[in-house]
Amino acid sequence: MKQRRIGPFTTSSIGYGCMSLSHAYGHPPERDQARAVLLKALDLGYTFFDTASTYGFGHNEELVGEVLSAHRSRFTLASKCGLGRNAEGVREINGRPEKLLATIDESLARLKTDVIDLYYLHRWDKRVPIEDSIGAMARMVEAGKVRTIGLSEVSGATIRKAHAVHPITAVQSEYSPWTRNPEWGALEACREIGATFVAFGSVGRGFLAGGVTDLTGLPATDFRLSMPRFQGEAFAANLKLLDKLDAIAAEVGCNKAQLCLAWTLSRGPHVTSIPGTTSLAHVEENTLADQITLTADQIARLDALAAETHGGRYSERSEGEVDTERFESVAA
Repeated sequence: MKQRRIGPFTTSSIGYGCMSLSHAYGHPPERDQARAVLLKALDLGYTFFDTASTYGFGHNEELVGEVLSAHRSRFTLASKCGLGRNAEGVREINGRPEKLLATIDESLARLKTDVIDLYYLHRWDKRVPIEDSIGAMARMVEAGKVRTIGLSEVSGATIRKAHAVHPITAVQSEYSPWTRNPEWGALEACREIGATFVAFGSVGRGFLAGGVTDLTGLPATDFRLSMPRFQGEAFAANLKLLDKLDAIAAEVGCNKAQLCLAWTLSRGPHVTSIPGTTSLAHVEENTLADQITLTADQIARLDALAAETHGGRYSERSEGEVDTERFESVAA
């Protein structure tokens, strides 16, 4: 794969997002399959692996540590803090400095490493000034436990406030042909401060790749079922997007997932993507996306899909938990 910069690190232009190996999308794979996927990604040249303390509430970090710690010098490691379980076992956003400083030690132990290369604040806890949370993360850098810090699902204004306290290396948010929120502030803020924008959900949580055309096959625990664009009439309307993606992909000579990844990388040299998959075949197919050059017409036709997308990307509750600007062109 081609290379891109994330702060002081040179990484593969496409990284591997580890979340689906532990939760969110259907049933997580068995341990042997998860191990095989991680090792396959490493062997194929992925040099950026992204996990978080909240993925499976520690399960994902433990898995990454178990499988990849022996190869630690071969990749850039990213994880996240600020989102987990409270004492009652309930999912909670907590950006208080004392909580974050405790979380880093727990993450290091699970990951079997002395230092995390890029540590994100997973969600801004709006009860805590962003400056206070970033101040605690700066102390992690001073202590040698973290090399650089980042933010996730935040606005351009919050990025600038955080960067004034400590340099922000990367900002991670959902970004794809049907989710364009970062264009309303975060992408420009990243350019301004010299940060990398790390896109997750570049294939529309599997939908834009054609992997979710029938919701009846999803278990009740699948995170996507809570999202408006995966519900009722909105979902039925969104299925029409796949025909347009198929047409463009046929022109390019690639599959829909590769097309969406190529679109994401085309947004600028400071943009990278971290698709996640439990499929060995998809891990390999995704590596070819950075070889694709899209024409201006193909990019424009992909750009138009956002205005034809029905339903929001998050439930009302989840929308309240993020600080991302709204993209108002999404269809009603």
